[in-house]
Amino acid sequence: MELLAERRWVTDGGLETDLIFHHGVDLPEFAAFPLVEDEGGRALLTDYYEAYAAIAARAGAGLLLESPTWRANPDWGARLGYDAADLDRVNRAAVALMHERREAHPELEVLVGGIVGPRGDGYVAGDRLDPAAYAEHHRPQLASVRAADADLATALTLTGADEAMGIVAAARDVGIPVAIGFTVETDGRLPDGTALAQAVATVDAAGGPDWYLVNCAHPSHVAPALEGDGPWHRVAGLRPNASRASHAELDQAEELDDGDPEQLSRDCQDLAGRLPGLRVLGGCCGTDARHVAALWGV
Repeated sequence: MELLAERRWVTDGGLETDLIFHHGVDLPEFAAFPLVEDEGGRALLTDYYEAYAAIAARAGAGLLLESPTWRANPDWGARLGYDAADLDRVNRAAVALMHERREAHPELEVLVGGIVGPRGDGYVAGDRLDPAAYAEHHRPQLASVRAADADLATALTLTGADEAMGIVAAARDVGIPVAIGFTVETDGRLPDGTALAQAVATVDAAGGPDWYLVNCAHPSHVAPALEGDGPWHRVAGLRPNASRASHAELDQAEELDDGDPEQLSRDCQDLAGRLPGLRVLGGCCGTDARHVAALWGV
């Protein structure tokens, strides 16, 4: 966690759900990265990230700007007609946009991150590969964000330790710091059934990332994962969902469940007491700047 130092960092909320439900943006395959290549899309993204810069300023915290590239990997990109050269271009452009936002806020300490998402569905474990195959899959995207001078990469919504190990190996290959974000079901276990503590221990035994985070789950789902002893000092980030609904229920939902920002903040405060290394705080599905402001008490 050397990159994070001892300070705390604001990061953003549920980009895709915010754009879809609050701005009426059509995001095929839940992919926001094509917006980077459109003037109107870039304007939307700029406004989106500006809200979180304002929260960081009010909170007296650092700002972790993470690119809108959760779906910008080979398998998901192919569904949208993006080949390898297209994905390299758009990943670099997305990180460049984050650098532009950093330059717009010299008053803030800012880190630029490149977001990596799962090869498959972030809510379903699905068919599994071995870590070497996952490394091969994710290496091109990690190389692109590294070439664009991102300070770090963050993998969000991972469903198993195997993919996490592959991402860490690929990140080490290309020379970029990396954070691993696991999601959990309502019982606190990863979608493949692994306990969070076991997943962290497994990935750490294979070398491990710079830090971990938990994302895309309500605090009431994360709480069971943190019961008892565990490597909780390794968890430096928390990006909760607004809704208490399960992943299966959210997949079927046609309306946004944005919960209660103030209650979400109280629930996260309870979790924070179990996470001595917590440095990064933002949101995930269903959250927006209101929720993140509430999490920071500003």
